[in-house]
Amino acid sequence: MICLYQPTYDSRDIRYKKPYGAVPSGTVVEFNLRPPRSDGFSRGWLTARFESWDNREIRLPMPWVGTELGRDQFRATLDTKDYVGLVWYSLTLEGIDGRKRDLGHHQLTVYQPGETVAPWFGEGMTYQIFPDRFCRSRIPDPAGMVGRRSVHQNWEDLPEYRPDPRGEIRNRDFFGGDFKGVLEKLDYLKELGVETLYFNPIFEAAENHRYGTADYDHIDPMLGTNEDFARLCREAHKRGMRVMLDGVFNHTGYVSRYFNGDGFYPEVGASQSWDSPYRPWFNFIEWPKKYESWWGIYSLPAVNEGCPSYRDFIFGSEDSVVRRWLRAGADGWRLDVADELPDDFVHGIHEAARAEKSDAVVIGEVWEDGSTKIAYGVRRKHILGGHCDGLMNYPLRNAILSFFQGGGGEHFVEAMETIRENYPPFAFYSAMNSLGTHDTPRILTLLGAGGECRDQSRDWRAHFRLSPKQRRRGKDLLRAASLLLFCFPGSPTVYYGDEAGMEGFEDPFNRQTYPWGKEDRELVDWFKALGALRKNHPSLRRGSIRYVEGQGPVLAFLREGEGETILCACNAGEEQERLALPFPAGLTPLLGRAHVDQGEEGPTLLLPPQSGVAFLVTQLENPWAPGDATTD
Repeated sequence: MICLYQPTYDSRDIRYKKPYGAVPSGTVVEFNLRPPRSDGFSRGWLTARFESWDNREIRLPMPWVGTELGRDQFRATLDTKDYVGLVWYSLTLEGIDGRKRDLGHHQLTVYQPGETVAPWFGEGMTYQIFPDRFCRSRIPDPAGMVGRRSVHQNWEDLPEYRPDPRGEIRNRDFFGGDFKGVLEKLDYLKELGVETLYFNPIFEAAENHRYGTADYDHIDPMLGTNEDFARLCREAHKRGMRVMLDGVFNHTGYVSRYFNGDGFYPEVGASQSWDSPYRPWFNFIEWPKKYESWWGIYSLPAVNEGCPSYRDFIFGSEDSVVRRWLRAGADGWRLDVADELPDDFVHGIHEAARAEKSDAVVIGEVWEDGSTKIAYGVRRKHILGGHCDGLMNYPLRNAILSFFQGGGGEHFVEAMETIRENYPPFAFYSAMNSLGTHDTPRILTLLGAGGECRDQSRDWRAHFRLSPKQRRRGKDLLRAASLLLFCFPGSPTVYYGDEAGMEGFEDPFNRQTYPWGKEDRELVDWFKALGALRKNHPSLRRGSIRYVEGQGPVLAFLREGEGETILCACNAGEEQERLALPFPAGLTPLLGRAHVDQGEEGPTLLLPPQSGVAFLVTQLENPWAPGDATTD
């Protein structure tokens, strides 16, 4: 995107701040102010506050160092030394006559040097499986299993969403998805282009979502055995796929071997005896009935992450949970509610994972900008090195949804450039990028229904289905949004069934069973094409990103790397849009449709309504003058 306006300071332009974005500690960062000479300023000041050093503040002069193209230049350098954390800095210009101009407050992220992340996660496509609802090999018998479960005989039933006679939604209705069912579909997932399988929790648990772990040592028997899991990993690896597990370490289940609130397990749990070895794992307010729990949900008692025996169990020994399941075949962990875990706890998990497998990857669940996340009054350092290798990129999902619902390309660019500037490169390129997850409504429903279905009853939402007109609109937007997702840096992640056209609002309507035999083949074929696009083009896997346009309904960017350039362009509006590229280039279509008019100044794209297109760019001639684009 060519910038004609020349600001006095732009933190994303290397003429003003070098190097770009987050920096490893020990980096000397150069700051330049470039006001018009006619403004008549005589000097500048840089004030920097080192948050992790007890908010220590320094003030550096920015003397005049010369002029360039009618602009004064004032410069200062900031040595980050051995600091790791956030630096909050402000810039001020002063004139001889006492005039001042404040140029705002800015963030500089300083991370631990030498951090490396195995590229297998961020480069390829991830597929998220909610195990109970993906595929079953048989109808299981729940007798003797924890949780007093029921099993739907009909795979196409609606999940239970109504409260029981006690007014609770217990999530004890199962469909019986299992590992053998996943094994049957590995070749389908391979054809889809999947390179990482991310499983929601698989350990024994009373609820169908399995986020209230009952036993970290055993696979839930409805899914199979520990050996079934190892076999699944072996077969996935044969097909070039990795396996990522969901680590739920902030809380366990009320019904669990550790808390044992209902007495199901023979061991003496924390709620049964003060002398239980598990009692220090939990924070009792009034033992045994009153205890801390996750967001006040009594069935999910919160653990004491500072307890030495709990830490040893999760990550502190060679036979810890983290290491044992990597040894069994897993390749990485996604940490549930990572921002609610202490920094040193996450660091311990990361160290244990890397000790077991040098290329293991740890991804954290954070819903906001992970560089600035505060939890329990503490700024989390989860992406500053030695903690999380990447985060779930909910900010990207929000930006994509906003763009395709009329938010404007300029807002997308601002949101994503903020993330790129604030995140260390390893975290930006290892993000888990998704349009939908088990915690969000189905993307097709959101895009198709728009704002037409707000504030309706739960019964209404349970049975809602898109009209043919809504579904067509939703599919058009989903094709465009998913193209954007697969062209963006980080791992494009598909929630099971989104590629098959599944619909549904919030939990449990977004967790219905995969419609085997009734898939939307048009969408499945589109996602296969996206998987091939991502797999076959190194610039999409590892390349840098440069924005060409971001205004109103039009968004376009280049991915560049390893001698290849790909242009992704999207039109979120309901009318055809023109995109004139400000540089001569040849364009070879890869995916999607758009009419191309080649002119002497450069090609013009005629983008159909609610569409996305990807081109291989050839004969690219210097699209920006030096300094007009950011660089990594």
